[in-house]
Amino acid sequence: MLRRFLPFILIGVFTTLFLFTIFQNVSWRGLPQAVGLGESDGPSEEEKMHALPDLRTGKPHYEQPAIGEGAFREPKVASNSPYPIGATKPPGSNYTKRLIVPRLKTEDASWIDNELGDLLDTGELTKAIYVADDRSAPLHPPANKGHEVVVYLSYIIDSYDVLADVNLFMHFHRFAWHNNELLDTDAAAMVRHLSPERVVRDGYMNLRCHWDPGCPAWLHPGALERDPEKMEEVLVAEAWAELFPLDPIPGVLAQACCAQFAVSRERIRELPRQRYVVLRDWILRTELSDYVSGRVFEYLWQFIFTAAAVHCPSMSACYCDGYGFCFGSPREFDYWFELRFRRERYRAELRVWREKAGLIELAREGSKDGRVAEEAALDVPMIGRNTWLEARLGELDEEMERLKREAFRKGRDPRQRALEAGRAWNEGDGF
Repeated sequence: MLRRFLPFILIGVFTTLFLFTIFQNVSWRGLPQAVGLGESDGPSEEEKMHALPDLRTGKPHYEQPAIGEGAFREPKVASNSPYPIGATKPPGSNYTKRLIVPRLKTEDASWIDNELGDLLDTGELTKAIYVADDRSAPLHPPANKGHEVVVYLSYIIDSYDVLADVNLFMHFHRFAWHNNELLDTDAAAMVRHLSPERVVRDGYMNLRCHWDPGCPAWLHPGALERDPEKMEEVLVAEAWAELFPLDPIPGVLAQACCAQFAVSRERIRELPRQRYVVLRDWILRTELSDYVSGRVFEYLWQFIFTAAAVHCPSMSACYCDGYGFCFGSPREFDYWFELRFRRERYRAELRVWREKAGLIELAREGSKDGRVAEEAALDVPMIGRNTWLEARLGELDEEMERLKREAFRKGRDPRQRALEAGRAWNEGDGF
């Protein structure tokens, strides 16, 4: 009886051993697993609590906001950078600053000379404009790859021995949505108001103060599903392993977007020049597209210059200590954005009102008797609502400008900047 079933038993044993051998030898890269110290793909409850979709998203509907009320919470993310605080110069000393900008031959960066000419003339600011697609330009990278990445790294490699005290890495356009709103999204104003002392102290400063997008938990290297807003997310783990083979893959990578930052000379030199050469070689050789390879680096800069995977400093402190706009406290800082949120809501409502009124006027002009037929079924806007909205917008513009001027006045006081940044200040200390 047993001998009759023996062939089937042997076949089963050999099949089991064969399958076991196959699964034992499968590469980890082929298995659906999350990398990054077991982190889950989504943000934690604490991350959700501190997330700021747009500073004013989800604000309650009321007409007179009280300072600091609403959805806003002052971000609380401790920095774990191992680098010491940088030593600033004596109060009143000058700092050398250099603006590094990548552009294409067809792109215009004349705003730098037009808006910052006085700083360039005095030598307070110098510029390094790299033309990414022109090998005959005085400054150009080895190849046009990785968007701004190859230019930023080429500048560091080329100028490693002659770096400025403060090195500003920025895009070629003057106005962009990702520039700071309190500075009218003006790159020239950001350069002019930037505090070199803050950059030297911190070593690295993301030039965008607003958390959205990027903080507090943007990329999860262990993500398994593609996110259309973060198409590089599923590629980060492999890129990290190639770029930082001795560092464990972090569970989260986060900083404010969008690859514009300032770095002190001392912080850049924490790494040897050859390290930047290796990083640039990766960009030049990777099979990832120009766009995707640039996006991967967008959330690696903070690790390169702070050795921390997450860099999300207080927004109010960034504006105050970084640019000199000090509202007095995070709550009062948020109040300005409450007003801005309401202003944008009123502007949108007024735009819709005018569109509706315009359609009615067109219908009236197209009729023989100058009257709108009942069958036209047009949506009639509330009579007088436009006048009310225009008045409120005027009041909001005036109040916001007043608060902004007052914040700039407070920002001239180095003690106030230290207070809002949460650092010690003694009589006689500068910014």
